Amino acid sequence: MEYFAGLDISMAETQVCVVAQSGAVIHKAKVPSTPADIAGELAQLPACRRIVFETGRMAPMLYHGLRELGLPVICVESRQAYQALKLLATHKTDHNDARGLAHLARTGFFKPVHVKSLPAHAIRSLIIARKKLVGQRVTLENQIRGLAVVFGVRLPRALSSDFIRQALQASNGIAGLSAAMQGLAAARAAVLAAILAIDADIRRMVRASDACQRLMSIPGVGQLTALAFTAAVDDPGRFRRSRDIGAYLGLVPRRHQSGEMDYTGSISKCGDRRDGAGHEDRYPRASAIGRCRFGQRTVAAAPGNAEDAP
Repeated sequence: MEYFAGLDISMAETQVCVVAQSGAVIHKAKVPSTPADIAGELAQLPACRRIVFETGRMAPMLYHGLRELGLPVICVESRQAYQALKLLATHKTDHNDARGLAHLARTGFFKPVHVKSLPAHAIRSLIIARKKLVGQRVTLENQIRGLAVVFGVRLPRALSSDFIRQALQASNGIAGLSAAMQGLAAARAAVLAAILAIDADIRRMVRASDACQRLMSIPGVGQLTALAFTAAVDDPGRFRRSRDIGAYLGLVPRRHQSGEMDYTGSISKCGDRRDGAGHEDRYPRASAIGRCRFGQRTVAAAPGNAEDAP
């Protein structure tokens, strides 16, 4: 007899439910949300054919950890699972969710998703941290500019060398304003130093990546876009065709067809927003990237690219 397990994961604890092929619940437990504890609980039972849990913040760590322990785990799309779980139980509880996921594993009514590797998540973390720091820098500079304009001082561009110098000169000798400007200037200097440190790490990663070097041969693609794109794609082998990457990044139009009605809308924007500044900005770059050589998968090269595909 085959057995199937569902895991309802939270930050601290995970609800485990195991069902038989007939649908009967044979085991339920709550364990700490670590791969070792979950694997230890499942080791007390017959081997499961499939172990299903939803996407979420804990999914990458648990997926790769349980895979290393030899368990047949599958991560499913949370939006699809949510719609199915609503029909399986009236009340939403951890036990009901785990049991519903176990039944999804038993019936095969789920859509597995690719879980990015931990190195790809590390690159994404670096890009997210840089974006937050740049936002903090802009906020500090706007605050400095706003304080200075009250006293009739119009400051130059924030990244120019005269920005802080003129701001400090304007506040010199004014009680309260001088301390505020010095504190904001010190905070801005610390944020800029952190951004420069992250940029240095990004440059080292790009130099060590053949895929990034290849992507940067496309006009308009820089270090940050190339690194974000490689992290978003992670494993090129999971795409059968190069044009599938456009759909994965949300760069294809929506379509609604029913009977005589066939409507084509704007792009879906359902993809990863961190491979560029925005969908409108990244569309030309992503379409060009999708036609270049990436990893070991060779597709048509971008127009004007010296690396034409055979």
